[in-house]
Amino acid sequence: MDDLIEALTILRKYANPPYPTNCEHDELYVNVDHALVTEEDTRRLDALGFSVSEEGDGFYSFKFGSC
Repeated sequence: MDDLIEALTILRKYANPPYPTNCEHDELYVNVDHALVTEEDTRRLDALGFSVSEEGDGFYSFKFGSC
């Protein structure tokens, strides 16, 4: 759970959308525009299990359960 909390804390620096997450096909999406996130934080997010979504502007993870 520590990795999830750290990842969400990093993403919170860049946005606080009213509907920050959604799930689809065993992927957790966080709706924060990846263009806003620094390269250093993007690398850390990747290490924590969150990758830049190729389909949108946010991040996704398979690591934190399924929906």
